[in-house]
Amino acid sequence: MSDDFKMPEDCTDMREVRIGVDTTDRELMELLDRRFGYMRAAARIKQDRNVVRDEARKAEVIENAVADAEKRDLPHGKIAQIWDLLVETSIAYELVEWDRIRS
Repeated sequence: MSDDFKMPEDCTDMREVRIGVDTTDRELMELLDRRFGYMRAAARIKQDRNVVRDEARKAEVIENAVADAEKRDLPHGKIAQIWDLLVETSIAYELVEWDRIRS
């Protein structure tokens, strides 16, 4: 993390804001890397390719994200769209990994 990094409420100019955004984006990428690691683990653990897609679990994950967004006063409708894309991308990734492991 940059020595110039400040929390949003402590920023006083756009340079500090941009440093914060860039730092946060790198942290988000680290979290996405971990999340996709769990998709690789799921692909390894699941013995049946047909169980990779789980619509009930997808709905639960999106509902959890929306509820969390609402508590944080974030745009929960857009968060639902982002999470839908994240989950669909994760499912596609898991399917590719499932096939790769077993080929």
